[in-house]
Amino acid sequence: MTHISFPNLNLNDLSINRILIPFGAGGRGIHWYAIIIVLGMVLATIYSMIQFKKHSLKSDDALDILLFCAPMAIIGARLYYVIFSSDVPFKDVYKIWDGGLAIYGGIIFAIITGYFVIKFKKINLPKVFDIGFIGIMIGQAVGRWGNFVNGEAYGSKTNLPWGMIVNGGTGGDTLVPVHPTFLYESLWLLLGVVILHIYHNRKKFNGELFLLALTWYGVGRALIEQLRDDSLYLGNFRVSQILSIILAAAAFITWIYLRFFKKLTFATQKAYPEAIDTNDDSDYDEDDNNIDVEVFEVAEKDDDSDVDISKYLNADADDDNNL
Repeated sequence: MTHISFPNLNLNDLSINRILIPFGAGGRGIHWYAIIIVLGMVLATIYSMIQFKKHSLKSDDALDILLFCAPMAIIGARLYYVIFSSDVPFKDVYKIWDGGLAIYGGIIFAIITGYFVIKFKKINLPKVFDIGFIGIMIGQAVGRWGNFVNGEAYGSKTNLPWGMIVNGGTGGDTLVPVHPTFLYESLWLLLGVVILHIYHNRKKFNGELFLLALTWYGVGRALIEQLRDDSLYLGNFRVSQILSIILAAAAFITWIYLRFFKKLTFATQKAYPEAIDTNDDSDYDEDDNNIDVEVFEVAEKDDDSDVDISKYLNADADDDNNL
């Protein structure tokens, strides 16, 4: 049982049973944490399928990609957490219902798995990543509320009105108000989803939203991680904070270069069709990876408008053609 209160908001003793349907003793059963994680995946899938269809991709492909990426993302998220956590022995790596999933492990495994699935299905990789990463942000924004139910992923002490006190959560007890960092990240991600969704039809090249999403998440996570009291450490460094800074900087620099300095010539477009702007999805042929370059075609003249120029090509050698 998790007991959470927000004393400055007069919300006291919010009791939450972490198990929705118990199967017996030992904390076994269907946990709210698992349900919330699955709900996040479902919403991410629905969003992706709608966007796939809207942007001339097969919505069924979104489901196929998820079927491979989702289990690998959970495995990666759990492995990442257990590897860098000193509190969870590796023999308990399978006990995900107790909490302990690290989003970066999930992102890394999902991207690697998605890369091979997308390449196998011969789909436009950057275009899928633009949609897919927004889906990941939706899933993470929802999934963070599983931390709330488990009474974990909170921050350091605070005097802010929304500071919360946690008693009996898996993250431990707090006797003074602390930052609800799970809420900060959830709101940050939802704001990012709205902004990126609006910007989607204004993007200049496929892969742009993916780079912007990495930047957005990396910046927010780096700032929020500084407030957390349960960060995973490698030596004296917060692992997720360092990784966030590196990913955000790399993604932002790449976006600046592609957006403002690299000009996609016609030759470049033919060699790398996945890099072109596809605001008008009819310009891209998914079947043969060719670009519809009607803008470069010369308009043909009607048959009756042709000019007979043969008389200019042959000299008339009449007898009177003398100097």
